[in-house]
Amino acid sequence: MRHLLDFEHRNQPVAPAAKFASRLRRSGLWAAGIIVAALAIGMAGYMGFEGMGLIDAFVNAAMILSGMGPLAPLVTPGGKIFAGLYAIFSGLLIIGVASLVLAPVFHRILHRFHVEDDRSHR
Repeated sequence: MRHLLDFEHRNQPVAPAAKFASRLRRSGLWAAGIIVAALAIGMAGYMGFEGMGLIDAFVNAAMILSGMGPLAPLVTPGGKIFAGLYAIFSGLLIIGVASLVLAPVFHRILHRFHVEDDRSHR
């Protein structure tokens, strides 16, 4: 994880396109892994608290994780509390994953501005 957000310093030149593509790929893989782990947590919760089967647990967890809301009505108090907490977790996770995926893009854009600014002062 240490190298995930390891970008060049302001005084260094902009990274080549291949390195930038590698950063995007690495961020995308991390994001996919985090989403799969969060989906597994949601599925386990729905299976445990609501007694849903694998497919129903998957679709309900995926719907909450994507911000759409559950499909099946929740019947147990534990399932309702889990769904609420999972929805809060999912909302924050989406912001974090989007930040993770877009960090290399934002860094490259801002870094180009700094490099151009440094060249104009010479």
